[in-house]
Amino acid sequence: MRRLGRWVVAAVVLLLGRGQRPRELPPPEPVVGGAAPAPKAELLVIGLLILSAAFAVAFVVVYAGGADTQLLGLALGLCFALLAVASVVTAFRLAPPEEAEEPYPEPSHPTEIAEVEQIVVESGRHLTRGKLLGLAAGGAGTALGLALLAPVASLGPVFDTSRLRREPWRRGVRLVDAEGRVLRAEDIELDTLHTAFPEGADPENLASPIVVVRLEPVRLDLPPDRSNWAPAGILAYSKICTHAGCAVSLYRAPHYEPTRPRPALVCPCHYSTFDPATGGTVIFGPAGRPLPQLPLAVGPEGELIALGGFSGAVGPSWSGVRE
Repeated sequence: MRRLGRWVVAAVVLLLGRGQRPRELPPPEPVVGGAAPAPKAELLVIGLLILSAAFAVAFVVVYAGGADTQLLGLALGLCFALLAVASVVTAFRLAPPEEAEEPYPEPSHPTEIAEVEQIVVESGRHLTRGKLLGLAAGGAGTALGLALLAPVASLGPVFDTSRLRREPWRRGVRLVDAEGRVLRAEDIELDTLHTAFPEGADPENLASPIVVVRLEPVRLDLPPDRSNWAPAGILAYSKICTHAGCAVSLYRAPHYEPTRPRPALVCPCHYSTFDPATGGTVIFGPAGRPLPQLPLAVGPEGELIALGGFSGAVGPSWSGVRE
């Protein structure tokens, strides 16, 4: 009887439910609110990123060409401005508007999911707007990184550091002034500072400029191996200060020796002071080593010529300066 009763209840339920339309379940709410497709906005962002990369490359080209800072600032400014506009368009037109806090549902149809993943992989082989957008963003980032790293090359040679130790001075090179006139021994007077360069060499070379002064021979107290480096009391030293690379452009000549210090070469940047009579030794200031001295001789016609290279490396010393 109990089994018969169950069959009767089932039959009644089937009769009552027949003819009614099945209720459709509401679609599941998305976990992440999707943004409406915006192909024009994507193309705009791609164009902005490409232009930004172009201006970053232009910055590197202009910098390598030695152009003025106005063009450099214009190129870098436009690069950042285009990147900013691309970011704003991406935020308002391409990024999803909202995110829900519900977790992602567990996959319930692994077969269908595998088919969808296969379709995505196959479609990814073609150049889509999304892939082009990623390439443009990567190119813009790479170009901007190169533009920001380009000024590092100005700190010094990257691949060939040996040229920092090269110098145009060698035996027999004549001394000339800024106009290219050959300096003679008779042109160098007491208490006067002269700037000279090697004849026929690049005056912009770090080791090219020297300072030439004349002291009374009785004042000289040079090292023994430099006894013949100062003919008639004429001495030459590198013009580049050994502290920070500024130009040694001042000469202290006492007018009343009982109360004034002895003659000296002075760098105006940090007041490193060098004694020309003792081989350019430091007597005041932050410089850590003497000025490199250039050996001189007087030629057959009275011209000043070099007997060789400097006594030491030209330029500042950044480590171990007191050793």
